[in-house]
Amino acid sequence: MIDADADAGPGSSERAQTWAATMEGHRRVPGCRFAHEAGGPAIGPCTPLGRAEREERESRDLAPGATRAVGAGDRARPEEPDAVRTCFERDRDRILHSTAFRRLAGKTQVFVFPADHQRTRLTHALEVAQVATSLARSLRLNVALAEAIALGHDCGHGPGGHASEDAFAPYVAGGYDHAVWGADVVLAPLNLTAEVLDGIRNHSWSRPAPSTPEGEVVSWADRIAYCAHDLEDAVAAGLVALDEVPEVVRERCGVTRSGQLRAFIDDLVATTMSCGCVAMSDTMADALAALRDFNYRTIYTRPEAREQGATVVRMLRALVDRLAAGPGGATGDGSAGGEDAVGRAVAYVAGMTDRYACEAALRQLGWPASALPRGFDMPGDGRHR
Repeated sequence: MIDADADAGPGSSERAQTWAATMEGHRRVPGCRFAHEAGGPAIGPCTPLGRAEREERESRDLAPGATRAVGAGDRARPEEPDAVRTCFERDRDRILHSTAFRRLAGKTQVFVFPADHQRTRLTHALEVAQVATSLARSLRLNVALAEAIALGHDCGHGPGGHASEDAFAPYVAGGYDHAVWGADVVLAPLNLTAEVLDGIRNHSWSRPAPSTPEGEVVSWADRIAYCAHDLEDAVAAGLVALDEVPEVVRERCGVTRSGQLRAFIDDLVATTMSCGCVAMSDTMADALAALRDFNYRTIYTRPEAREQGATVVRMLRALVDRLAAGPGGATGDGSAGGEDAVGRAVAYVAGMTDRYACEAALRQLGWPASALPRGFDMPGDGRHR
């Protein structure tokens, strides 16, 4: 039995005291500080590998059609180039540290209020980045550009998944497209390069083709990743069984996420090397299409998902209408109404996580918890609807 009084508070255990003793690091060589007392492997004398030299390596090592990083990149607001990072690495870092990227952890991929092991928009973005960088590296493309596009590609999604696009469409000229919104509204303040914004804006297959092969890679990586991991989540949730997966999928790429990713990535690399453009063979493209169609019918458009989506649409539209009308406006700065009140309201609500949107419906709309999307924790009693 553990004695609760033996470790009564933070910092009192021997482990905590040992950790606290490392605040200043370790001194083994005059003028130098080390992370570990016992030391580590030495790297020997060397010179720093700066941005300019790395850009020269890109020019030499990348495929002829790959995108080269040059200086600070093509940005809306000119900047001085970074001493160490290429322009696309700089963009990758800005996206990774942005509020919009962090909020993806609280936004729906397939399941609203996902269980512990189900995907969110954040984990989806990370898996797309893994597929995209694997493809870009094999194809001798710019890995940093592909990764930046992949990490940022879904930052324009609102709460509740694709239902948010239906919710916001009446308020936005030409409709609400998460790809366009993400590039032109959400990530615009980061002053990203034109190539990264173009890849994000045009990653959806219904959009014009991206201007770079790295953007094309992300378009494929997005579809490959979500088709495979959405099936895995649905099987784990008991929505579908593996023996229901179409025969063409089972024969050509299997039923596991890892097997499917390997088959699709290997084929796309081989086909691209053969034809000179980013493409997949007819055989494997048919399998990917069959997998996506299966997911669409059995997962995305199942009756429960449609009902959940309709609830999300009602909730988000009610929040936009309420915030646009004021008082206080959408930003809480005391403004209300005005020519762009609706636009500000859409931007504010689109940035919400699933949980924050539900809490706003309770607090600002006076909705009962029973009117919210299923899965929201009822306040006060810890129960799960």
